[in-house]
Amino acid sequence: MADYLTTMISQVRWVDFLDIAIIAFAIYKILQFIQETRAAQLLKGLIVLLIATVLSDVLKLYTVNWLLDGLLKVGAIALIVIFQPEIRRGLQHLGRGRVLSRPFTEYNKETTDTITENIMNALRYFSRNKVGALIILERATVLGDIIESGTALNADITKEILINIFYSGAPLHDGAAIIRGDKIVAAGCVLPLTANNNLSSELGTRHRAGIGVTEMSDAIAIMVSEETGAMSVATNGNISRFMDATAMEKIIKSVFMTEGGEKNYFFKPIFGKMRRKDNE
Repeated sequence: MADYLTTMISQVRWVDFLDIAIIAFAIYKILQFIQETRAAQLLKGLIVLLIATVLSDVLKLYTVNWLLDGLLKVGAIALIVIFQPEIRRGLQHLGRGRVLSRPFTEYNKETTDTITENIMNALRYFSRNKVGALIILERATVLGDIIESGTALNADITKEILINIFYSGAPLHDGAAIIRGDKIVAAGCVLPLTANNNLSSELGTRHRAGIGVTEMSDAIAIMVSEETGAMSVATNGNISRFMDATAMEKIIKSVFMTEGGEKNYFFKPIFGKMRRKDNE
């Protein structure tokens, strides 16, 4: 036995430890990514099913084992469909790294302060007058498909333009305005609603749409309630409600510049320019 163990140990290479470490790290990141999501609950159910299958085999419960074994084989295909949102989010998360992206624009403190001031002036107006608004700040994940659902603007970021977009009765006020860098690239955009059923019933379609776009991208969604005038912000599928102006301003600035004064980068879409959608 001692000789056998010695032989086994002598055959272990340093790359085997590296191999095990990579797999362990991958499993850890996957579990970290899906925690507190619908996928986590489904994974728990899958583990229970696997344990039941093993126990049925040990206890010689042939019929039960046959049924569970068949269910697992069919379930392997079903899991791809069930976990499709999580798989998409995971691949998008991998694609956000700067190694795979090409920076094309950077903003200094002066430009950042100007952009932030214009957005904040509009948000204060919306909050004070209880005007519903939904503004999306695009980051590394390019929102080309969502931008295509709205009307192309490519306008400078000003308080007046944002107020005109969300003015009650305006053609584009029901959709979202997408900000890319220092431009409002589109308005009246349709966003995917969140699939999270644990949200407060007080949250309407505007807030659920804002949360939904942050579940599929690293964008920041800013919402203003037309009922209360309260400002909210969503990121990574989580929402913070009743934000004060100081906290909101800090969040907006962080999109364009880090706290240390470093410039943030904005990323060029891969496939050409956005097509302009005519008003109907």
